[in-house]
Amino acid sequence: MVSSQFSGLSGVFGRMSAWITEWTPMILLICYCLFSFFIYPLMPALVHEIIWFTLVGLQTLTSLSVSTEAMQSIRPAIKARRDKRRMDKEGWKLNPGEEWPEIDVILVAYLPNEQDIIMRQVRYALTKIDYPADKLTINVVYNTPKPIPGIEAELAGLENQYDNVRVISVPNSRSKAENINYFLTLPSRGKIITVYDTDHFPEPTALRWVAKRFLTGEVDIIQGRCCTYNHTSTWLTRMIGVEFDMIYGVMHSGRAEVQRYGFFGGSNGHWNASLLKTLGMQGHMLTEDIDSSMRAIISGARIEYDLHVLSYEQAPETMQAFTKQRLRWSQGWTQVAMRHFIPACTRGAYSDDNGWRSRVGLLQLLVYREIYFYINTQLFWLLVSGICTNIFTEGVQTFFKNFGGYHLAMWALGINLICLFLTMCIVMRNRSHFTKPFSVILFGFLTSFYYVFNSHMAIYAHFRQFTNYTKWNPTARGK
Repeated sequence: MVSSQFSGLSGVFGRMSAWITEWTPMILLICYCLFSFFIYPLMPALVHEIIWFTLVGLQTLTSLSVSTEAMQSIRPAIKARRDKRRMDKEGWKLNPGEEWPEIDVILVAYLPNEQDIIMRQVRYALTKIDYPADKLTINVVYNTPKPIPGIEAELAGLENQYDNVRVISVPNSRSKAENINYFLTLPSRGKIITVYDTDHFPEPTALRWVAKRFLTGEVDIIQGRCCTYNHTSTWLTRMIGVEFDMIYGVMHSGRAEVQRYGFFGGSNGHWNASLLKTLGMQGHMLTEDIDSSMRAIISGARIEYDLHVLSYEQAPETMQAFTKQRLRWSQGWTQVAMRHFIPACTRGAYSDDNGWRSRVGLLQLLVYREIYFYINTQLFWLLVSGICTNIFTEGVQTFFKNFGGYHLAMWALGINLICLFLTMCIVMRNRSHFTKPFSVILFGFLTSFYYVFNSHMAIYAHFRQFTNYTKWNPTARGK
């Protein structure tokens, strides 16, 4: 009897502890926002001005950095379009004595989450990828907490229909990292291992571009460009589609051009098989992909970003799915920054001869990126606080004079708007197949609010990391 009561109390305290752990980061975020709103009206004018100058200056420098990287993406984009036209005209040819290398494609799936789309995706990979079938193996590597007999039987049946497909159910797996690691323990013949999330539609010729680049012997990992295909499903997918075009179509290629390195982003990544088997994936990291990238860079691997290697994925269609995905990404980036920023920034990237450009780039990527979320949100709350307490009684010009001068504020605003306009023009030119011009224009108008929201989510993820929140939430797939 006593034992039963003790067990009941233990269960109650366990649930209470889990509830506190779950909600503490949200309470901390609310406190952060309230503190940020109310602290500025209480500050002396000089302190207020110093903070204003600092935040506006850092924001303007960030905008200039982003637009500079965007401009650096123009040349790779022009080259990629020129190469595609030439290949369409001349066809795929190898140098004398060369053969197409063997490739293992891994389609990683959490089956309950992707049971509605997995058969479509696997059949696409088997029938649409333009690569010699005898050199290509499609490996469907999935985990499921409970059997789903219908879908699992359909998947198993594919092995009887196609010679180059292998369906692998991973026992006791709870993550993508564990699925990949399990595959790496199995016999395989591929010299290149390609990783796709199951929602991806690779461009049919993508693997030929990968193979030709690997045949040069000058690269260890290639990260391709990821776009979205469900662009018009919701207003949110429109925003995410343009964001992906800006990140993958512009910023990654511009950064690689300036800083001489790329990184593996989790899907549409192509590895030297022996390197991936050596490094593996760290299952305790929420973004095991970024973690593996940093470990690869520290080990001296050469990672390149390639616009030729194109793949389309499914953007989250609801705010709930979007926030779960971004919170996981943000906390994962924080984990990686805490773990790797010192060795990565000390060593630099091998493809940059371990030079200063990649070191500065890695410092910006791993350290300044985490700090910027506070710069962005503090600037937002400083302005909101000022608007709510002063602007309606003092007027616009007087309001900005209290922040270091009306003219200075207008100059800073002008520079930021020019940088935004320039970046969005480049995104418009490099937008992917499904992205509409109107969506790019809309994103440009909403980008400040969009990234303020994302910055608050990142700070929430910081609080999650601080409270040791480690739950892995898969991104819900639409049908």
